[in-house]
Amino acid sequence: MTEQIDSLSARDLDRVCSLVYQHSGINLNAEKRIMLEGRLKRRMTSLKLDSYSEYCKYLFAGDRDPNEITQLIDAVSTNKTDFFREKEHFEVLLAKVLPALAARNGTVREIVLWSAGCSSGEEPYTLAIVLTEYARLHPAFRFRILATDISTSVLEKAQRAVFTAEVVNPVPPELRRRFFLRSKDRKSNLLRVVPELRQKIEFRHLNLMEDFALPEPADVIFCRNVIIYFDRPTQERLFRKFARQLVNGGYVFVGHSESLHHMDVPLVPVAPAVYRKADGYDRK
Repeated sequence: MTEQIDSLSARDLDRVCSLVYQHSGINLNAEKRIMLEGRLKRRMTSLKLDSYSEYCKYLFAGDRDPNEITQLIDAVSTNKTDFFREKEHFEVLLAKVLPALAARNGTVREIVLWSAGCSSGEEPYTLAIVLTEYARLHPAFRFRILATDISTSVLEKAQRAVFTAEVVNPVPPELRRRFFLRSKDRKSNLLRVVPELRQKIEFRHLNLMEDFALPEPADVIFCRNVIIYFDRPTQERLFRKFARQLVNGGYVFVGHSESLHHMDVPLVPVAPAVYRKADGYDRK
């Protein structure tokens, strides 16, 4: 690079933050300047641009690559996740939610679960492990999982279903042996999720800020540690959308640091960071 990179100008910072908010709902501000500058450097390196001002000229030019917005959102998205993260949620799912859904709907149809903001796949694969184990004890139980994210790069990683041994370590040893395949190269520390689980999950790109409709209503939505990056009005709009995509009596799981308190949405708390859709709410 021929020009020293210093920092984003106040004007460019505002423009980038506004663009990110418009397209993803992620609420950045001046307090996130250092983080944002670090993420933008990745794009500048890829595009062989020498300064933030050059990148912003490119970003806001009429003839830019139409995929650059997607690349920008990928760069600024935070994709922290783990297997069995907030494991109490999976205990609630098994002990309370699935029995309640069975009592309400019987075992005639599959249960549909949606991992919204699935990142690199640890959450939907954890769900698949937990539900497969549940199905062993309840042979009539059937399920499928939809997993979506705004970031195309993490979706590609999720679909590969390959993780390091360190990443898989939170999975209990017995389940690790059952649901992960080791590389033929014994020196490798990579494991891959077994086909039995992979076929239970459909991965899709989805921007939660856009209008969307699931092919059929979900019974359970996991959207954990996602809304912390949105402002309150955006959070409320999103949970109204979620309510429209849920069956009556369906459930939403959020992160333990997140809350729907004081939101005007038809979701009532039933456990820490778990909500149930009130009966009679129209999906339309």
